[in-house]
Amino acid sequence: MWLLVRQPESGIMNSKQPIGVFDSGVGGLTVVRALMERLPNENIVYFGDTARVPYGVKSRNTIEEFTMQIVEFLLQHQVKSLVIACNTIAAVAYKRVQQMVGNMPVLSVIEAGAQEALKVTRNNHIGVIATNTTVNSNAYARAVHAHNPDTRVLSQATPLLVSLVEEGWLDHEVTRLTVREYLKPILADDVDTLILGCTHFPHLKPLIKQEVPHLELVDSSITTAEATAQALAAASLLNTSEQTPDYRFYVSDIPLRFQTIGERFLGRSLEQIEMMRLG
Repeated sequence: MWLLVRQPESGIMNSKQPIGVFDSGVGGLTVVRALMERLPNENIVYFGDTARVPYGVKSRNTIEEFTMQIVEFLLQHQVKSLVIACNTIAAVAYKRVQQMVGNMPVLSVIEAGAQEALKVTRNNHIGVIATNTTVNSNAYARAVHAHNPDTRVLSQATPLLVSLVEEGWLDHEVTRLTVREYLKPILADDVDTLILGCTHFPHLKPLIKQEVPHLELVDSSITTAEATAQALAAASLLNTSEQTPDYRFYVSDIPLRFQTIGERFLGRSLEQIEMMRLG
């Protein structure tokens, strides 16, 4: 059953309202971290659906329904823009979110990553590493080809890397060998640019760079933060207040390791965490 989502009325948004960021779990905190660094004046409300993660094994209809519930929750917090910090949600429900919120700026890790990859590639051969669902959706290839249909995109599913990152094995030999194995088909295709198509993967940048120093790495958390800054500026919604920003974090469950993993992803202490069950 679809929820009835209120449409934002034109003219009610103001610069001091928060940015709404959401993810299927904890990985989206890498995007929050990038937003904090790029837009230090902005208030942020984050929702991670930790009770129902992973989304990658769920049907399209279920992902869309869960997404609508999250967006409705964030709209209740009077957000001025939405950032989809989950590649799976962005791949499946991006257009649905846009339809739900009307003219509110909606940013997607996939669109931001695709545009940045097109800027830096020299031979128009782009590789993508991501979860199975993101790869199977072909979302990165569609996003790239929408701007340049002549670009070759090779996507590689790398499901083991999510668990390795959450385990904290960022420079472990097991992780190194796993990355090496996953990158073989991409390197055989002569790509010169690699999109890190999962919000967990920015933590592996140093290791990946050691393995393939010749590749340009596109960190979608950084590119999404930059795209958000540009979208807010275009809508005259940048917060110029010098007051200390307010950061609020909501999750649908608090697993035992959430605090440890979350603080590693965010790069600082997690404060104001509240549990909020949806649906």
